[in-house]
Amino acid sequence: MPRLQYGKTTIEWQFQPDAGLKRHYVTVERGQPVLLRGPWVELPEQEALVRQRGRWIREKLILVNKPPAEDAVVTGSRLMYCGRSYFTEVRHVDVLVTPTLAFTASRFIVECPWGTSIAPEIVVPLLESFYRERAEEKLLPRVRHWEREAGLKAAGVHIRHFESRWASCDAANVLQFHPRVMELAGSVQDYIIVHELCHTIEKNHTKAFWSLVAQVLPGWRREHEELEKAARSDAI
Repeated sequence: MPRLQYGKTTIEWQFQPDAGLKRHYVTVERGQPVLLRGPWVELPEQEALVRQRGRWIREKLILVNKPPAEDAVVTGSRLMYCGRSYFTEVRHVDVLVTPTLAFTASRFIVECPWGTSIAPEIVVPLLESFYRERAEEKLLPRVRHWEREAGLKAAGVHIRHFESRWASCDAANVLQFHPRVMELAGSVQDYIIVHELCHTIEKNHTKAFWSLVAQVLPGWRREHEELEKAARSDAI
């Protein structure tokens, strides 16, 4: 892997050609080589591009590799969304009263009034609020889609926090989905939806229930295993 010396800082980088980009972008992450993305260029041009951003890269390397307090979320941390972990940038914005979280399609941005690190217990409700918004926007239409595909009908659908981590179907056939379902890959979200829709017919995990799941979603076992793995991990 190529590297260069910028003052006392050794910068190691990885080049990722991307013909869809019109210019070059540099990303700095904790414990990873600097990522240079953009149109194809030869090694000398890559080095020139990295050196051109050398001061900025050096500052970001110092920032992301600073030992965090316990498990604090800092620039370079990763947050989960739709089955992928995304680079997170923590910005110090002293005019804020409380922290904010936004998603830009390629990264999470956390703005914090007191510094460049933030405790996970403060990030979690911000992240779950984001998940709730995305669930209202994206998950509810998927429920309608699978109702049509499966020929099953829920009495209602809600996004809310509750004791079960992922979803439930009550005696009245009302489905409830925890916002953190949005941590998971789309295919796993679909499995959860189908699983709960099948509970509108079969309330228990009987042989008939799993047979119904298999009719609607033949590949359900793979997604079930992914869900089991997710249950043993966390978003941050």
